[in-house]
Amino acid sequence: MINQPIDPFFRRLFFVTVLIVSLVLLHLMMPVIIPFVIAFVLAYLFNPLVKRLSKYIKRWMAIIVVYATLTLGMVLLLWWLVPTLWHQLQAAWEYLPKILNWYNQVVREWFVNNSRIRLPELEAKGFSETLVEYMQTHYKFADASSLMSQILASSMKFINNAGLIVLVPILTFYFLFNWDSRLQTWEKALPAAYSKKIIRIAKDSDQALMAFIKGQLLVMVLLGAIYAVQLQLIGLELGLIIGMVAGIASFVPYLGFGIGFVAAIIACLFQFGLNWTYLSLIVGAFLVGQAAEGYILQPLLLGDKIGLSPLWVIFAVLAGASLLGFVGMLIALPVAAVLNVLFHHLYDYYISTDFYQGRKQFDLFEKK
Repeated sequence: MINQPIDPFFRRLFFVTVLIVSLVLLHLMMPVIIPFVIAFVLAYLFNPLVKRLSKYIKRWMAIIVVYATLTLGMVLLLWWLVPTLWHQLQAAWEYLPKILNWYNQVVREWFVNNSRIRLPELEAKGFSETLVEYMQTHYKFADASSLMSQILASSMKFINNAGLIVLVPILTFYFLFNWDSRLQTWEKALPAAYSKKIIRIAKDSDQALMAFIKGQLLVMVLLGAIYAVQLQLIGLELGLIIGMVAGIASFVPYLGFGIGFVAAIIACLFQFGLNWTYLSLIVGAFLVGQAAEGYILQPLLLGDKIGLSPLWVIFAVLAGASLLGFVGMLIALPVAAVLNVLFHHLYDYYISTDFYQGRKQFDLFEKK
């Protein structure tokens, strides 16, 4: 029997077909894959703590201790935080009449005096009657039936997502339980000639990622506390919520400052009116927060963990937002930290080559 070589065209067609089918399957299975990805990331974050505890107790017990500690901490935090947040949400709801008055007296009057546009006057008491009248006029039974179908479909989707969320802690447990054995399996699968270099790059990336994540979490907590305490001392009723949101959003550079500053200014205008004293105090509070973040928190807690200049940080965030939207903004800096490690290893390899040291040149550069 004569073995005939496969035509290159059909070989390429086979690989392209396999790639397309794999991408389609990956897209269809994304709702199932996402919980595994989240569980893997959580296991990666909790593994150092579990590893330390497993020196004294069994690993499965260490995982349960970590779970119990995190659950207890969240319960205590919510026990203290929920009443305060509820009070501030009620205060935010009470701003509705002030917002309507501002709309009627400022926005509507400006349009009446400066343009031909006539905006309707809004009243808080007429909201429910207006909504009912609008629904009766524009929507019929078929529309209501369609709306109920959409609500039912959304409810089923919510139940499915809730089930996947419950699945995440279970998957995280199994990832943590077999973490070391899985790493050993991956190490054995590496090519022998490159295993040491790959392991070295992986360890450097791990150190950069963990240092960045730990430092960034501390920066977020402390910065949110700085904003919240200052705004509460100024007397802003929504100061705690705004400070917490600004601290959490500070994971993306300059996003926390922007959201917190705009929200605080708007809340100040509705609570105190155009009071330059309070506006100046809020501006000063955010300047203090930015100074604390730039000159104290980041140098002490983050330092040079990423090794990127501010220009590259801004570029990484904008590039992540352009490619993957909000998710891209969240993962931009960790990905940039790993790419920075890879670049340094590539640069070290480059300066060790014969081409860099002048012992060998490419044919393009050789003198003839």
